[in-house]
Amino acid sequence: MNMMNTDYLQLVELATRAPSGHNTQPWLFRIGEKEITILPDLTKELPVVDNNRRELYISLGCATENLCIAASAAGYRTEASIEAPAEQPAAIHINLEKSADVLPSPFYPAIEKRQTNRSVYNGQAVPEKSLEALTAIAAEPGIHFHLWKNGSEEFNALKALILKGNDSQMNDPTFKEELQAWMRYNKKHSEATRNGLSYAVFGAPNLPAFLSKAIMGSFLNSSTQNKGDRKKIASSSHLVLFTIPNNTVGEWISLGRTLQRFLLTATQENIAAAFLNQPCEVKELAEEIRQELPINKEYPALLLRIGYAKEVAYSLRQNIKEVITEGNKR
Repeated sequence: MNMMNTDYLQLVELATRAPSGHNTQPWLFRIGEKEITILPDLTKELPVVDNNRRELYISLGCATENLCIAASAAGYRTEASIEAPAEQPAAIHINLEKSADVLPSPFYPAIEKRQTNRSVYNGQAVPEKSLEALTAIAAEPGIHFHLWKNGSEEFNALKALILKGNDSQMNDPTFKEELQAWMRYNKKHSEATRNGLSYAVFGAPNLPAFLSKAIMGSFLNSSTQNKGDRKKIASSSHLVLFTIPNNTVGEWISLGRTLQRFLLTATQENIAAAFLNQPCEVKELAEEIRQELPINKEYPALLLRIGYAKEVAYSLRQNIKEVITEGNKR
C-alpha cells in the first residue's frame, strides 16, 4: 500500500461512522491522489433481508455524505459521481480538491455523536421547531420523506405493517440464520469482530457466549419481537418513511446521502432515531405501503422512528486498514 494522505485516512475513518444493516459495515475505500472511491464489500451483504442490495447501497450513500461533510472541515471541495454498470457492483467516486474558500459543514460535529438508538424512548413529542429543522434538510433529487405523528392514521397503518413484517421475518428460518450470523454475544466477541449487533443491542449482559446465545436466541420469535416493538413504537414521536420514484441503485445512494443529513440534523436536535425497516423489506408489505399510503405510489425504501431517549452504547467500527483496498474488490 502506498503512503497515503493522512487527511484522506481521517475522511475514511469518519465515513465509516455511517449506519448499516446489522452493522455489517459493507464498504471498501480505494484512495487515489485526488479521489476516494467507495465500493461495496459484497462479503458483507445480507442476501436474505436485503436481497436486492438496496440497504447496502443506502449505507454507502450515508458513508459518502459523511466523507463529503468531513472533507469540507478539512478544506476540501468535493464532487461525487456514481458509476453503476448493469452487470457490476456500483462505485461512488469522490473528487477532492483543496480550496481556501471551503466552509466546514455545520453537520461535521454530529458525525461522531450520531448513533442508532434502539431503546424504548420516553414518549415526548418532537416540537414543531425541531420538526421544521428536519423537514428543511436538502434532499437529493427524487428523494422524498414523510413524517407521521404518533396516533395519526398513517402512523397506525405503518405500525400494523411493522408487526406483520416481524411475523413474516421471524417465521423465516433463513432470516433468523442470517441475523444470528451477525450477532456478537459478549464483549470479547464484539471486540474481535468490531462489527455486527452486539449483545448490548439486545439488552443482554456481558456473559459467556453459550449463555448469551440462549438469552439472545429467546428474542428471535415474532411474539417477543412484536411485544418489544409495540413498546418502542408507542414511545416514539413520529415514524419517518423515505420513498423513491424508480427503485434504482443511484436513487438508493442518493437516499443514503439524504438520510445521513436527516440523521445528523436529528443528532443536532438531540433526537434519537432507529430503523424499523420490516415493511420495506417484505415485498408484499412494501407494495401495500405503496398502494395504500399517500406517497404518490413511490417505492418505500426506509422506515425510521424518532423521539427522545438516553444515549446508548456506540457500535464498534472496524479499523480503517480493514476497509481500504487497492483493487476494485477485496
